Amino acid sequence: MGARRIRREQRQVDAKLSRRRNGILKVKERARRDARMLDIVKKGQLPYTPPVLSWLSVRLDKPGRLITPEDVKALTK
Repeated sequence: MGARRIRREQRQVDAKLSRRRNGILKVKERARRDARMLDIVKKGQLPYTPPVLSWLSVRLDKPGRLITPEDVKALTK
Protein backbone atom coordinates (compact mmCIF):
# COMPACT_ATOMS: atom_id res chain seq x y z
CA MET A 1 0.00 0.00 0.00
CA GLY A 2 2.83 2.43 0.71
CA ALA A 3 4.99 1.75 -2.34
CA ARG A 4 3.33 4.45 -4.46
CA ARG A 5 3.78 7.01 -1.70
CA ILE A 6 7.43 6.07 -1.28
CA ARG A 7 8.08 6.39 -5.03
CA ARG A 8 6.29 9.75 -5.12
CA GLU A 9 8.28 11.06 -2.18
CA GLN A 10 11.50 9.85 -3.77
CA ARG A 11 10.60 11.68 -7.02
CA GLN A 12 9.99 14.84 -4.97
CA VAL A 13 13.38 14.51 -3.27
CA ASP A 14 15.12 13.86 -6.61
CA ALA A 15 13.39 16.86 -8.23
CA LYS A 16 14.40 19.11 -5.34
CA LEU A 17 18.05 18.07 -5.66
CA SER A 18 17.93 18.50 -9.43
CA ARG A 19 16.50 22.03 -9.16
CA ARG A 20 19.18 22.98 -6.67
CA ARG A 21 21.99 21.57 -8.80
CA ASN A 22 20.73 22.82 -12.18
CA GLY A 23 19.43 26.16 -10.94
CA ILE A 24 22.95 27.54 -10.54
CA LEU A 25 23.79 26.62 -14.12
CA LYS A 26 20.57 28.17 -15.40
CA VAL A 27 21.26 31.48 -13.67
CA LYS A 28 24.68 31.64 -15.31
CA GLU A 29 23.23 30.71 -18.72
CA ARG A 30 20.55 33.42 -18.39
CA ALA A 31 23.25 36.01 -17.71
CA ARG A 32 25.23 34.86 -20.78
CA ARG A 33 22.09 34.93 -22.91
CA ASP A 34 21.16 38.44 -21.72
CA ALA A 35 24.63 39.72 -22.61
CA ARG A 36 24.55 38.02 -26.02
CA MET A 37 21.07 39.30 -26.90
CA LEU A 38 21.83 42.83 -25.73
CA ASP A 39 24.92 42.85 -27.94
CA ILE A 40 22.84 41.70 -30.93
CA VAL A 41 20.22 44.38 -30.24
CA LYS A 42 22.86 47.11 -30.01
CA LYS A 43 24.40 46.08 -33.35
CA GLY A 44 21.19 45.43 -35.29
CA GLN A 45 17.93 47.12 -36.07
CA LEU A 46 14.32 46.11 -36.57
CA PRO A 47 13.22 43.58 -37.78
CA TYR A 48 15.06 41.22 -35.47
CA THR A 49 15.26 37.45 -35.71
CA PRO A 50 12.58 35.51 -33.79
CA PRO A 51 14.82 34.56 -30.82
CA VAL A 52 15.90 38.19 -30.36
CA LEU A 53 12.34 39.44 -30.75
CA SER A 54 11.15 36.91 -28.18
CA TRP A 55 13.83 38.05 -25.73
CA LEU A 56 12.91 41.71 -26.32
CA SER A 57 9.27 40.88 -25.81
CA VAL A 58 9.98 39.37 -22.40
CA ARG A 59 12.32 42.20 -21.36
CA LEU A 60 9.93 44.95 -22.49
CA ASP A 61 6.78 43.11 -21.41
CA LYS A 62 5.20 43.78 -24.80
CA PRO A 63 4.13 41.65 -27.73
CA GLY A 64 6.77 41.56 -30.46
CA ARG A 65 4.52 43.34 -32.96
CA LEU A 66 4.23 46.36 -30.65
CA ILE A 67 7.96 46.84 -30.05
CA THR A 68 9.20 50.13 -31.48
CA PRO A 69 12.74 51.40 -32.09
CA GLU A 70 12.22 53.84 -29.19
CA ASP A 71 11.56 50.93 -26.84
CA VAL A 72 14.75 49.26 -28.00
CA LYS A 73 16.76 52.45 -27.50
CA ALA A 74 15.43 52.82 -23.97
CA LEU A 75 16.45 49.23 -23.20
CA THR A 76 19.98 49.58 -24.58
CA LYS A 77 20.77 52.71 -22.57
